[in-house]
Amino acid sequence: MTKGKTGLIFTLIENGRVYAPEPLGITSILLLGERIVAVGAIDMKALAGAGMECQVIDAAGCVVLPGLIDPHQHLIGAGGEHGFNSRLPEIPLEQIVQCGITTAVGLLGTDTVTRDPRCLYAKVQQLNQDGLTAYMYTGGFELPPRTVTTSVVDDLVFIDPIIGTGEIALSDSRWIDPPLEELAHVVAQTYLGGMMAGKAGVTHFHIGSGRNRLGLLRDLLNSYEIPAEAIYVTHITRSMELLREAVELAKGGAFVDMDSVEQNIPECLRAYQQQGGDLKRLTVSSDAQTPGGSPQKFLEALVTSLQDGVVPLETLLPCFTTNAADILKLKRKGRIQENHDADVVILRDGSWEVVHVFANGQHFVRDGRLIRQSQQQRLLQEGNV
Repeated sequence: MTKGKTGLIFTLIENGRVYAPEPLGITSILLLGERIVAVGAIDMKALAGAGMECQVIDAAGCVVLPGLIDPHQHLIGAGGEHGFNSRLPEIPLEQIVQCGITTAVGLLGTDTVTRDPRCLYAKVQQLNQDGLTAYMYTGGFELPPRTVTTSVVDDLVFIDPIIGTGEIALSDSRWIDPPLEELAHVVAQTYLGGMMAGKAGVTHFHIGSGRNRLGLLRDLLNSYEIPAEAIYVTHITRSMELLREAVELAKGGAFVDMDSVEQNIPECLRAYQQQGGDLKRLTVSSDAQTPGGSPQKFLEALVTSLQDGVVPLETLLPCFTTNAADILKLKRKGRIQENHDADVVILRDGSWEVVHVFANGQHFVRDGRLIRQSQQQRLLQEGNV
């Protein structure tokens, strides 16, 4: 297809049932470059008069959604706790985008010895240059956090993709819970860095299966002038007791996340709602690449929750899109809306198979097939590395 003089082409998505995430009915979406430029009825004569080519995607029989946001991925691999041969590899771009994920947030966990934030930064920038959107946390399980610069504040202020600190381990046998004052200092530093840089500035907490559960975080909020919205905890589905505490933490203004590793998201969503949990303060993540975590399970969590009928699509979808965008202050993500990034996923209605994926306006998946690869894969196929 010949492009216009600007090097851009319009992409018109029509006849699909659009969720933005609120239901818009069967309507059209117009993409140009990296942006959504129109939602609703499209004047085809005016479009033709612009003198630019237009590719048309017929989304009849499909649902059209914002690109999915995965707020917790170990982009450069996790594992390694059972010896060097238990280390897991990096996640390839192709594995992410084929599951409808157009924005990913990377982090370190247990291993900040053989992996460090600088390596994670390189992976994040690799994904960004290949057309997806990626962000990261500085630090890892332990305190003081491993950083790229000399401090958490400097990382947030000077390094664009860094949006917070984490995942810091609490109630986990692999790390001793830090002193409350030390923890408060890191959370306050992160929040300050976020304020200065116009970023989320959240501290992301890994909650283990220890008996103290969220006790240290309750003490933190009770003892220091720490705003609850600076706290974002994950792995809240380890037990019903932990889930109940997470509901109360969210009611107080913090944010909580369910990972899809155990494939029990429908059951946990139902329990969360029954206990009065605020769905607007909840996200779902993949926890890839830990043992059992993957982008595929993240997509399956969405699909099985729809099939289970826990909540309607327009209520469920924000947990996979809009909520993460709001929590992490990703201003042009998570919505099908004019002037937002052209991140769009088209699923077959009923079977929920991925049909098309656009990330920043680039067509990665067409008719269920990957049509765009990372530069890394192209170099490997050409034998240039």
